[in-house]
Amino acid sequence: MDKQKENKAIAKETPKKSHRKSRSKRYREAQKLISKDKFYPLAEAIKLTKKTSVSRFTGNLEAHLIVNQKGEFGEVKLPYSTGKQKRVTIADEKVISAIKAGKIDFDVLIASPKMMPKLLPLARILGPKGLMPNPKNGTLTKDPEKAMAKFVKAGLRLRTEKKAPVLHLVLGKLDQNNKELTANVRAVARALNVTNIKKLILVATMGPAIKVNLQSLQE
Repeated sequence: MDKQKENKAIAKETPKKSHRKSRSKRYREAQKLISKDKFYPLAEAIKLTKKTSVSRFTGNLEAHLIVNQKGEFGEVKLPYSTGKQKRVTIADEKVISAIKAGKIDFDVLIASPKMMPKLLPLARILGPKGLMPNPKNGTLTKDPEKAMAKFVKAGLRLRTEKKAPVLHLVLGKLDQNNKELTANVRAVARALNVTNIKKLILVATMGPAIKVNLQSLQE
């Protein structure tokens, strides 16, 4: 990676919301609890993420990682729920009508080969969202029902951004116990291989970023 691309990747290591010019009083107070130059042990980082969350709702535990290279790292089965259920549907006339009307209430669209001619005119809508069925990821298949069952049970896909070796993941809800959140983070670290991780930052849906000591991922 050249210097320009590396700088762009590092710039994305924290959520975009961190670049806002003004911050609420609650956010500024939470930020005082964190040392910008410190890399916290995982267990402590998770506790701080909860403590510094400033949302009025139960936020997510987000993980932002910089790794050594761009690409896909497969899927990982997390030991505990992330609180986010993947919505999977099979293309039929009703679903197609809903898409044409601008209603997309699914995360994965599965189709049989005979339905593809009807979906092709919708490629401009589905394509940019990564929802167009295709045989490479198993969403275009002769047995949609079987594929649907597989996707519902599927793990978390580990894939970097297209232009930078950066991953943005939701690994749980902040009202989960620390043991569950810790186990989910470590499961992702093992799947990526800790030696391939250059930086890991934890952050609440609304809250300041917390740097994690990578050695603590293996403890």
